[in-house]
Amino acid sequence: MELRSRNLKTTPSLSLGRFHISEDYGFLLPNPLKELPDHYWPWMEIVNKLPHLIESHQLRAQVNKMPLLNCQFLRSYREQRLAHLVLSFITMGYVWQEGETQPKEVLPRNLALPFVEVSRNLGLPPILVHADLVLTNWTTKNPERNLDTIVSLPGGESLRGFVLVTVLVEKAAVPGMKALIQAVNAVLQPSQDSLLQALQQLRLSIQDITRTLGQMHDYVDPDIFYAVIRIFLSGWKDNPAMPVGLIYEGVSTEPLKYSGGSAAQSTVLHAFDEFLGIRHSKESADFLLRMRDYMPPSHKAFIEEIQSAPSLRDHILSSGNGQLLKAYNQCVEALAELRSYHITVVTKYVITAAAKVKSRRSSQLPEPPQALEERGTGGTAVLSFLKSVRNKTLEAILPQSS
Repeated sequence: MELRSRNLKTTPSLSLGRFHISEDYGFLLPNPLKELPDHYWPWMEIVNKLPHLIESHQLRAQVNKMPLLNCQFLRSYREQRLAHLVLSFITMGYVWQEGETQPKEVLPRNLALPFVEVSRNLGLPPILVHADLVLTNWTTKNPERNLDTIVSLPGGESLRGFVLVTVLVEKAAVPGMKALIQAVNAVLQPSQDSLLQALQQLRLSIQDITRTLGQMHDYVDPDIFYAVIRIFLSGWKDNPAMPVGLIYEGVSTEPLKYSGGSAAQSTVLHAFDEFLGIRHSKESADFLLRMRDYMPPSHKAFIEEIQSAPSLRDHILSSGNGQLLKAYNQCVEALAELRSYHITVVTKYVITAAAKVKSRRSSQLPEPPQALEERGTGGTAVLSFLKSVRNKTLEAILPQSS
């Protein structure tokens, strides 16, 4: 069997469909559901008023009165994804309703049991992940097909902008994913013309992602992101505000630790890194590898499939084709530029926003979390992590032969 499985690797069969990745929407869930079956009305009633319930400090009381519902009526995959989205939002609101100084350290069984059951069915952890916040949380409304979120948290238009710009970033990556598939198959077949065309398309897609990310500045207020939104994306691993983790009542008597939502949970950059053969430092690589467990299993499997494909770098070096080498380097440079731009955005929304808060004592906004002052919501030391990842990307540039 081992020999047969090895031989399968050499057949040009890589496709998006095999990994439940949409040709039109990439890693976004196509046409996500907005309503659960009637049995789950108690969840929907709470989640539809979530920002108000959190801001008026009523959410915990509402959750404590919620009935314990059976997950057996969640029949389709899309129903399960919406249930995970709904329960993850309620969980984040419940834990962080009073901010970082009074987090709830026990999730009640009427929330914990269904959340853990749905999570197990989907192969996701029982916490808010990128697959909830972004991939499942978008819809189109009115004839113009304007984007909107399905569920929300405090943060108003800035929260909505943060989610929807990230949706657009995922959408901008779709041509890059198609180019990546074409390129892997062009190495397997092989076809230098097809590979060159694919690498040129990949570079354009990465540049488009960078441009799309720039829309954050138009739709997300840094002060609101820092003081209001961030806490609700924070987890209970590597977070000084919840050092022991969270007890999921009825599931485990020991606290469980999960990282908060993070851009590192998006499959896009993992796929680019594996394809281009970019190797990160041990600390960064360990964190990124752990973040794959926060992705839908089929998306994680897609990354692993690219990882096991023949090396693009080796293929280009052995081809002696200067055009291919140049096109490869342009992809790596575009990816490094995207990561540099991400550093700029994070600096504005986290580091500069934190400094602003310290210098301005009177504010209409709540006191922002101190525990994550220089950490990402995933728990990393955010700037040093992002700079390391960017620098290791630049190191992948291949020397041009004179």
